[in-house]
Amino acid sequence: MATYKQIIKTYSPFLKEVTHIPQKEVEILLLFLLEKNTIWLHLNYNEECKVEDKLKVLVKKRATNYPLEYIIKKASFYGETFIVNDGVLIPRPETEILVEKAEVILKSIQTPKVVEIGVGSGIVSIMLALLIKDIKIIAVDINSKALELAKQNAKKFNVEDKITFVLSDIFTEIDVKNFDMCISNPPYIQDSFSLPLNVKYEPSTALFGGEIGDELLKKIIDSTVKNNIKYLYCEMGYDQKISLGKYLEKYNPKYVEFYKDYEKHDRGFCVEFNKDENVK
Repeated sequence: MATYKQIIKTYSPFLKEVTHIPQKEVEILLLFLLEKNTIWLHLNYNEECKVEDKLKVLVKKRATNYPLEYIIKKASFYGETFIVNDGVLIPRPETEILVEKAEVILKSIQTPKVVEIGVGSGIVSIMLALLIKDIKIIAVDINSKALELAKQNAKKFNVEDKITFVLSDIFTEIDVKNFDMCISNPPYIQDSFSLPLNVKYEPSTALFGGEIGDELLKKIIDSTVKNNIKYLYCEMGYDQKISLGKYLEKYNPKYVEFYKDYEKHDRGFCVEFNKDENVK
């Protein structure tokens, strides 16, 4: 029977086409099966591996570009580990920037009230609930599977008392009177865009935003203004800065900032509206 070290060397080549860290991913799959940590594995490299058959199945699955996060049922975000399931969007590192920017404003507001559009696995609302002491959040999604997962994560981090989860299309099923911020990482990819193979396993409803791509973002802008919410913080597509900048102009916002992600692509915007001015 082969050792862990030999098994890792044997199966790493199977993943070289789907990841730049094949050996590391084989180790992650092994640790998932063994329910052990990296230190344990390094201390036991030369011990016999008794889970090769199970590992082979997982490696084959990953080799089809099936996301690693869906296999191991977890993803890292903001230094924390969240539960993830297939059928719900996998957390992305760039969304940490959205949380960081929102935190700055929300910490300056006493008992802030926030609505999140498209909660997904719950990463944004949960991190804000952990970072802001007296925050109250309504988190909505059109995907009931996402809401159930977000509730699981909220329970894991003991913040379920701060977040109300609602099945809703934008604001249709909720009352957001006197809310301070709307925050969202909505679908913003153009419908005709050809996705990378790994992303095709993620739910299309969480990715595609319309024929142009920014349609849902514009609806969120309209709904935020209509409901007299002062701040709007959103992620967007890398090529949507001009169109969304022009769209925001019609509401004469007090402040607009577009920000870039870790790859220096345009990735989101932060808006402060003049409350009441645009509400008819």
